[in-house]
Amino acid sequence: MAATRSIVILTGAGISAESGIDTFRSAGGLWEQHRVEDVATPEGFARNPNLVLNFYDMRRAALAVVEPNPAHEALARLEREFAGELLLITQNVDDLHERGGSARVLHMHGELKSALCQSCETRSPWHGTMIERPPCPVCRAPTLRPDVVWFGEMPYQMGRIYQALETCDLFVSIGTSGAVYPAAGFVQEARAAGARTLELNLEPSEGSRMFHETRLGPASALVPAWVAEVLGG
Repeated sequence: MAATRSIVILTGAGISAESGIDTFRSAGGLWEQHRVEDVATPEGFARNPNLVLNFYDMRRAALAVVEPNPAHEALARLEREFAGELLLITQNVDDLHERGGSARVLHMHGELKSALCQSCETRSPWHGTMIERPPCPVCRAPTLRPDVVWFGEMPYQMGRIYQALETCDLFVSIGTSGAVYPAAGFVQEARAAGARTLELNLEPSEGSRMFHETRLGPASALVPAWVAEVLGG
């Protein structure tokens, strides 16, 4: 690890699952109660905006009862102490990385605590509910939607992400299924550019064969151990 100068980290639902955040596949969770097509697509929002707004209001409220776990905190330590370049990309829309101490997080799928105005396209911090159609803080139009990337929409900052993948020495995937593109293809991009690739996951992802190394176990144990390796203790 001494020669590592640039690291790109991708985190997925698995890193937050240990804090109590529901994943797409968790039994009895919010996602199991709704079809993805109904609550996570532009078409679903057009058909039934009340259903979608209420769903994301519930997800936002659920953040109040969860806390960052040792995996989030270890990545914050890496950000503080690693001497090289570090880009932390998350597919998660929760704020557990930030609450765990990370200051530079790229939310490629948006954030629950952000609102997007469909009229003026302004993004604003958001902590309340949207079901009551509050006005946009900037243009005052009642056209707020969750600032979350739905299926069929382009993830945020893809140019910056691909540039980092082309120049990193090490790509690390933590708690991802390897099933959702474009994030599932990041390991191929990094490996093709010459980076070492490492997977830290509870079980092998759909793209495990693309990684040079896979370590299996809970993120709260694997991530702190790996960070300690990188930092030398």
